[in-house]
Amino acid sequence: MSLFKKIFGSKSKPQQDTNPVEERGKYMPQIELPIDERFTINFRKNGGKFLYCDSYTDVYDSLESILLENNWEEKDVLCFDNELQERFDNFDMKFSRINMNASFYLSACEYLIADNGSILVCSKQIKEKKLNDLPDNFVILATTSQLVTTIGEGLRGIKNKYKSNIPNNITTIKHFQVQQEKDFLSYGSSSKNLYLLLLEDL
Repeated sequence: MSLFKKIFGSKSKPQQDTNPVEERGKYMPQIELPIDERFTINFRKNGGKFLYCDSYTDVYDSLESILLENNWEEKDVLCFDNELQERFDNFDMKFSRINMNASFYLSACEYLIADNGSILVCSKQIKEKKLNDLPDNFVILATTSQLVTTIGEGLRGIKNKYKSNIPNNITTIKHFQVQQEKDFLSYGSSSKNLYLLLLEDL
């Protein structure tokens, strides 16, 4: 297109933009979505509730909405993380380190896995507890810099982050719809009603 057509526009009918997907042959590799989109799609497919926050003000507002929606004000909250307890100290919650029957579990995580929409945690977050021992409701605070493509990438990240003292009890949370009726097919799976507060930090 000439410079004049760009500046003044063309009087002829604009050509229809061709769909790049249609131009691709059926044997061409699929176009890969950006990592954040892939995570969001897979996370929601797993049943998770996703709240994007571009500041801590948004995080506080979102948490307040979660508490109101679920009637969790003035209820016990299981939280092992001192920093999170300090950050959310002004909220109407009673923090506990021992009540496994608390209304919900508040935590950070290690990584968000885009390929399957899961959340990678370790003993830094869940101590030596099994996921089944923790409350059915989770509220996880994570940042966009914690997004990785695969579990392998997340495990390498943990190894590099904690070089001298690699944590144990590393696991992923992947199913985010609590099954009311357990059957033998769901035995061993730890489904959680999970809210993710994702803070933009990039």
